Amino acid sequence: MGLLALQRLMSLQRDRQRHQRRTRALSGSIDSSMDIRKGSPCQQDAHGDSHAAKRMICSIPTLPEDILHHIYSLLPLRDAARAACSSHAFLRFWRCHPNLTLNWHILCSNANASQENFICIIDNILRNHSGINIKILKLQLYGIYDAYQYLDSWLQVAVKPGIEELTIELCYRVDMKHNVPCTLLTDGVQNSVRYLQLSFCAFHPTPELGPFRNLKSLLLRSVHILDNELEGFLSNSHALEKLDLNSCEKITCLKIPSILLQLHSLKVSCCLKLRVIESKARNLSCFILEGQSVKVSLGETLQMKNLCMGRSNLVCYARVKLSSSMPNLKTLSISSHYERVNTPMLRTKFLFLKWLSIYLRLTSCPSYDYFSLVSFLDASPSLETWLLDVAEESMQHESIFGGGSLQLRQMPMQHHGRLKTVRFKGFNSAKSLVELTCYILRNAKSFGRLTLDTTYGDPKCDSAMSGGRCTPMSKDFSWKHVEGFRQLERILKIRFLLLLG
Repeated sequence: MGLLALQRLMSLQRDRQRHQRRTRALSGSIDSSMDIRKGSPCQQDAHGDSHAAKRMICSIPTLPEDILHHIYSLLPLRDAARAACSSHAFLRFWRCHPNLTLNWHILCSNANASQENFICIIDNILRNHSGINIKILKLQLYGIYDAYQYLDSWLQVAVKPGIEELTIELCYRVDMKHNVPCTLLTDGVQNSVRYLQLSFCAFHPTPELGPFRNLKSLLLRSVHILDNELEGFLSNSHALEKLDLNSCEKITCLKIPSILLQLHSLKVSCCLKLRVIESKARNLSCFILEGQSVKVSLGETLQMKNLCMGRSNLVCYARVKLSSSMPNLKTLSISSHYERVNTPMLRTKFLFLKWLSIYLRLTSCPSYDYFSLVSFLDASPSLETWLLDVAEESMQHESIFGGGSLQLRQMPMQHHGRLKTVRFKGFNSAKSLVELTCYILRNAKSFGRLTLDTTYGDPKCDSAMSGGRCTPMSKDFSWKHVEGFRQLERILKIRFLLLLG
């Protein structure tokens, strides 16, 4: 939007320069007569302005009103409100401002402002608005417990045909029973809205609601909606491209109809009662499933490019099944809290996979062989980045410091020419993990960076999580951290010996 405005202003400036050149070609008498006219905005002052400056001052008020309105619409909401207090023209523009993003951060500069004042500010803004020309409405009412009482009247003012983006975020409440009224979604609104986000409320669309012909993106967070209601709403949203469901606890079975030919992104997270996902959308290219074990049927998956899932035994499943059912994957993120068998070596490949993330929490699987993850490297000739998180807080695997054999397994040389970045989080002294690291060091010829993080990603001095102050580590954790440096020193020595060999 800012770039578009700049381009328009530059075009306006070029038009102004052409107009000035044509003016200079005319007789100078016209300019002179204007200069001596009493009360003219171009009248020469006591210090003697130049003719060029006079012409510049005269040209500013000649900007078309629609251009001024557009420039005004690009202002942040707080600045637009200030400008409206200083000009009748800007006050008219304010009453039909197209972008209303109303939240505590934007409207309340005083952190100690009361909830009543915040509600009053929103109420005044919307009641003084004409309701015309609103393209974007964001009511982000988190932290304002009583705002839902005024929601319906606010929506009646602001939700009109022509609106394109509608966001309603209520404050978290245990019941979350406030129902977003479907009666506001008239035919005109259904035809224009492109983005719909609802949070911490109830939404119960009926079959009589009709189609949403241009809805591209739907995000529901902690929304009470039933299976059949969501299925019916999706069936009426033929243009839908992105669907994001988060913490919708009433959904048990999610069905994606085949009529959604443009749907390419599906994300489902923390829907605790969800048991089945059945998708018939043929062009789905991104699927993210977080926080639960769900039976998934995605139908045709040849278009799948990005996949993120988590459940038990998923690492082995991904290697065995996904390389054949989703051969065009480019990014793969999987997490597993239990792996019954090691990852097998297979002939099938992830020919286009460039980014791989594997999260393993194997506190009850001491026999799992980390070295078997070499199978993913063998299957991914295009792999550039690999992230491995082995959050094993209590060491149960065989350690290279355990007094046993220090002989490390090796495999035939494989040239992983595109692998640039590898990061192991929770790196420890497990012998199979050391063997995996040695394999990478030996075979990644164009290697750029290897990070062995022994702290499990500990946010010890993370300003965002600890407020900028370093939090102390336990003695057990500190000892593991020191041991990690010993492991790192050993790896470097092994790498040196391998290079000499």
